[in-house]
Order: sequence, then structure tokens, then C-alpha cells
Amino acid sequence: MMKKISVILLLLSLLSVSASAQIGEYRNRFSVGGNAGYILSNVAFVTKVPQGLHGGLTFGLSGRYICEKYFSTICAVSAEVNYAKIGWKERIADIQDKPVPLVNSDEAMQYQRTINYIQIPIFAHLAWGRETKGFCGFLNLGPQFGIYLNDSYKSNFDIHNMSEYNLSKRASAVIAQDTLAIQNKFDYGIAGGVGVEYSHPKIGHFLLEGRYYFGLGNIFYDTKRDYFSRSNFGNIVVKITYLFDLTK
Repeated sequence: MMKKISVILLLLSLLSVSASAQIGEYRNRFSVGGNAGYILSNVAFVTKVPQGLHGGLTFGLSGRYICEKYFSTICAVSAEVNYAKIGWKERIADIQDKPVPLVNSDEAMQYQRTINYIQIPIFAHLAWGRETKGFCGFLNLGPQFGIYLNDSYKSNFDIHNMSEYNLSKRASAVIAQDTLAIQNKFDYGIAGGVGVEYSHPKIGHFLLEGRYYFGLGNIFYDTKRDYFSRSNFGNIVVKITYLFDLTK
């Protein structure tokens, strides 16, 4: 736990240095706007649970403060407040590419858990290219925090009544995750992304980004008495963002 907290503190320190160091050309450009995108997510369970990728939407508010240009690098701090639908989707009848024989495809068991979060990423934002009109590439890196809202599941079997027949059709005997309530309501980790931005002085900034989030916290308790020693999120995110300048 202390190592995880140290990583977060280190990233926050880098953000602080990025915002306060005025070695290059001074900037004072504050922009706000919105973003929307699509998330492919799963949960790294230990003991392992066979999974595909859970798909869900995300959208929210964005802000960015450009503080300086250091040689060719545009330095900024950016943050978002997003609503996100993440979770996991189990491959119940398929583990390690060895499908369990079924009488027909209609008998395939299906389970999907959707968890709704408020996610707050805070990034050191570095960009290279055209600053006010044209294209530039950028890199985002920093901590992300998540606040649990609620969750739901979809299943074509009774998760509270696992008969021997249903268990025999599962490639994995690990089933605790299907009925466990989310136990840790606060999520945290590290996010990073790369993208391209188009800027125009009259209409604003348009950003397209690919991002990955690695969770450092677990959604279930992880003591020796619990089912899982690890249950952290991994998210692949593709999103678009629009920003307009409040100060220049």
C-alpha cells in the first residue's frame, strides 16, 4: 500500500513542478470544455477469472492550463471529471482457448458486471507542434481517482443458485466474483495517453486521444481470508475532447 501511495505522490509532485516551473516562455492559457469516449475494461483477478473486454461509455468535463513553452515543448496541467461505465465480461465456457463442449450455442452461460464511477484524472500534459493554429501531438501522464456510484449485472443464469449442472458447464470454478458486492468504493491508479490536437484561434481545440489506465487499488478486499488477492482495473480508452479558451 505504501508503495502505491508513493507512486501517486510522485506523480502529483511532477504535476506541481510542471505547473510552477517557469524556465521557458510564460503562458497563461486556460481552457475548458467537454469530452466523450468509449472504454474497454477488465479486472485483473488473482485467482484468475477468464474474461473478454467489457465495453462502456464515458463522458464529462475537461479543463487545461498551459503555463509555459520550454524550447519546443508546450507544458500544461489538465484534469477531467467523468462519468464512466466500466467492469468485466466473463468468458465462462472458454479458458486458455480451450472451449467447453456445449450441446448448442444457446446453452452458453453469460455474465457481465457494469460498475459506474466518477473518474477524476489529473495529468501533466506535454505537447509538440503548432500551439495556436494547426496540429500538434501530445502526451498525458498522471494519477486517476475513481468514486463508486453503483453497479449492475447481466446474466442468463441464476447467479445465486449455482447447481452442479451449471458448475459443470463452467471452464473455471472461480465464481465468487459473480455475487460479491463491490467492497472498496474508492479506486486509484495511473493513467497515460497519447493523441493529436487541432487548434484554431476562433473555434477552439479538438483532441483525439488513446489512453490506458492501470488501477493500483482493488475492488474487493484482499486479505488472506478473502477470495482474491488482486482485483484491479485495466482500461483502454479512446476519446475526443473539445476545449475553448477562457484566457489567452
